[in-house]
Amino acid sequence: MSSDPPAVVASLREHREDVVDLAATLVGHDTQNPPGDTRDLASWVESFLADLGIEAERVTSDPRKPNLVATLPGATDRTLVLLGHLDTVPFDAGEWTRDPLGERAGNRLYGRGATDMKGAVAAMLAVANAYVETDTTPATTLVFAFVSDEEVAGSAGLPTLLDRRGLAADACVIGETTCESDRHSVTVADRGSIWLELEATGTAAHGSRPMLGENAIHRLYRAVSDIESTLDDYRFEFDPAVRALVDESVEYYAPRFGADAARELFERPSVNLGVLSGGDRVNVVPDAARAKLDIRVTAGVETAAVLDRVREVVAGHDGVETSDADWSVGTFEDPDSALADAVVSVAEGVTGGRVYRRSATGGGDAKRMRNAGVPTVEFGLGTETAHAVDEFTTVEALVGNAEVYARLPDELLRQFDSGTRTFDSTGVSPADTTPSRRDRRENTSDDTR
Repeated sequence: MSSDPPAVVASLREHREDVVDLAATLVGHDTQNPPGDTRDLASWVESFLADLGIEAERVTSDPRKPNLVATLPGATDRTLVLLGHLDTVPFDAGEWTRDPLGERAGNRLYGRGATDMKGAVAAMLAVANAYVETDTTPATTLVFAFVSDEEVAGSAGLPTLLDRRGLAADACVIGETTCESDRHSVTVADRGSIWLELEATGTAAHGSRPMLGENAIHRLYRAVSDIESTLDDYRFEFDPAVRALVDESVEYYAPRFGADAARELFERPSVNLGVLSGGDRVNVVPDAARAKLDIRVTAGVETAAVLDRVREVVAGHDGVETSDADWSVGTFEDPDSALADAVVSVAEGVTGGRVYRRSATGGGDAKRMRNAGVPTVEFGLGTETAHAVDEFTTVEALVGNAEVYARLPDELLRQFDSGTRTFDSTGVSPADTTPSRRDRRENTSDDTR
């Protein structure tokens, strides 16, 4: 690993409690989404940066959900974006044993957003402060981008920022938590998705004479079962770069899912029946039913081909039709790219352990950034409590994130100068032209998206 900015790293270590205090302040702002009002928190972040002499630009389509962009000039013309979101999922305070707006207990900081992802945002702000306070110029220009509306996949967040301002950069790291317990990883890929809505019609009849009707729920369930069976036999063919990524992803997930289940997750489409509804009375044969399916496909796979196969299956079932279908193509960066190598090198140096290069099981803002032409990965130390009751992060995770983000400009520049090529995921899958009827994507964080 290249030499680090010693003054910056030393400052972060010396003032480790300041990172925790920053995270506590961010968590103390209620930014549950919905409604997703981040104005107060965005104003606080603006003020914090202004005190450092860094001006933050607001980019907004919904006044309640501003996005901020702040730039710290570097020693070269290379640019690294550190990206985080300010909103959180909702919470029910009555279910918590800790204060959902922040409570310190020893090594833990509890609160909604502590690990997803106000802790990472705090680490990014601490990095900005350390560079300024030590009068150190980063090796690359650092762009800090803080967005709203991420948790509900809203258009007021990153889509507005990319549409109205753009984020031209050589690389981007999103601070989503990508580490579980003592297993650390950087996510270099996401999966494509198909959100499918099916409707079935039948013929109503009295429940005591079901043979006189046609049960729409039965029709629909047979179609869903046929889809599941067909996709269970569907096997992907991978580009060599994706094959290597799949193998390392399987190795990462195997302790949690089991080796066979982890491989199946990436070797074929996964299917979840999320909604099944129909009928309103127990003594009536239902004449209408509706189902919603969530189908995921590995990066590098043509999602449209999978959707075409599903449509063929549906066409073989009388009284069942596809009423809606939103889909996206998975995107990825080369696991051996300059960006991935830089993050892994720095993170292994900070954590002292292996850092896997894997695919997320879902997708999110990384997909939007890659589709905008910016090589992007996700990395964040944290806990497995994102979206959970009593969500928390740790002091070690907060300080570790800050140190990783602080060291990245030097190591990224070294990787670029060594001639390592940053992979263009659009060369394998048409990520920059991904069709989607409403540009809808998954609306929870990291691997549950």
